[in-house]
Amino acid sequence: MIKKLTLLSSAIALVISCSAGAKISPEQVAKLGKDLTPLGAEKAANADGSIPAWTGGILKAPEGYTVGDHHPDPFADDKVLFTIDSSNLADYRDLLSPGQIKLFEIYPETYKMHVYPTRRSASFPQYVYDATKKIATEAELVEGGNGIINAAIGIPFPIPENGLEVIWNHLLRFRGVAASRNGGQAAPTASGAYTIIGFDEQIMFKYSDPNATAEALTAENILFRFKQSVTSPARLAGTALLVHETMDQVKTPRQAWTYNTGQRRVRRAPNVAYDAPGTASDGLRTTDDFDMFNGSPDRYEWKLVGKQELLIPYNSYKLHSSDLKYADILMPGHINPEPVRWEKHRVWVVEALLKDNMRHVYGKRVFYIDEDSWQIHVADLYDNRAELYRVAFAHGLNYYEVPTQWSTLEVYHDLNSRRYIAIGLDNEDRMYNFSESLSDADFTPAALRRAGTR
Repeated sequence: MIKKLTLLSSAIALVISCSAGAKISPEQVAKLGKDLTPLGAEKAANADGSIPAWTGGILKAPEGYTVGDHHPDPFADDKVLFTIDSSNLADYRDLLSPGQIKLFEIYPETYKMHVYPTRRSASFPQYVYDATKKIATEAELVEGGNGIINAAIGIPFPIPENGLEVIWNHLLRFRGVAASRNGGQAAPTASGAYTIIGFDEQIMFKYSDPNATAEALTAENILFRFKQSVTSPARLAGTALLVHETMDQVKTPRQAWTYNTGQRRVRRAPNVAYDAPGTASDGLRTTDDFDMFNGSPDRYEWKLVGKQELLIPYNSYKLHSSDLKYADILMPGHINPEPVRWEKHRVWVVEALLKDNMRHVYGKRVFYIDEDSWQIHVADLYDNRAELYRVAFAHGLNYYEVPTQWSTLEVYHDLNSRRYIAIGLDNEDRMYNFSESLSDADFTPAALRRAGTR
């Protein structure tokens, strides 16, 4: 049960009470950049000032930063305000999700949360702010909510009316135009043993291109293109995946291909979706867990529950640091809590309930979405018996050279096996390169075969 869930402004309360199909008014849109941030968050501080006002986020890189470096922590001098552990958990339950509380119960001796001052660091290019204001009265969900039209570049529903609109804001949030990275994932056993699975990944966000138009996106029907190849260990190296994600998934569902080194063939992969196991994940996450949620929302009924204050992983520069080795992060049961930074933020709460005629390993999903960036930071995942099954975290930071707010590490905890998988490990490797020059030709089945064989 979500505690102390409130609607935190009369403007938001008005919007949520509107009918699902109602269009927001020009008067509401005029609040963007005034009472609300350019992307729709509440600009003001909370009542006690523990969440400060948003003043633009990080507007420039710290002195001494060079593009390509792991990002220096602009808040390195911040001190821990308090630490939550099993001895004082009762004092902070209202700031935690059920999944977060469960981790304290499972790991009472080792799990803790260091809580720091809240820094509303999220910032994005001006052209994203401008586009958000432009499309706010135009963007529409297609029938059933499984696609979107009349939208490009910006957040389509900065003043959302329902849960589907919030989840599409997450799906379409700005993460740069193109990026590549070499990193990895690990799924430690109960004893803490692990193998690093290395990945070479490239992504091109057609939706976020500064020259994108709603008309062109609708005609091409592509949201982003993603390519991934496994680089290590040797037994998996060469396995590769290609995904073309569509804007209107009613018109054309996701298109995917895989390359298998044993067969040396590229094959269509229609099952790379929903609850199919993620790549080399030991069955610890589903395909649609990646990026906290991805793909078509058609298997769920979506409910916008409201807003609340929650402790979420934020400004995770210590966890991102190249001073850490993977062995400093990966522990039995959960990642090392010492370099993890938690902050209090306002989050949208969205509940997804599996439709009666649909199948998925998750009967219910509850997402906690940062108001400043539309990034899902916490997800509580329930099985079909309504029991907590998994809890996931996106450890986010501002990549201030872009700028964009995005995760540096995602961690998915399986509460039954008491294992987890950490995705995006890049402390010992090259993290996101947002200056990558990519084209459509880099995301064809032929390009996938080349990625798998080199």
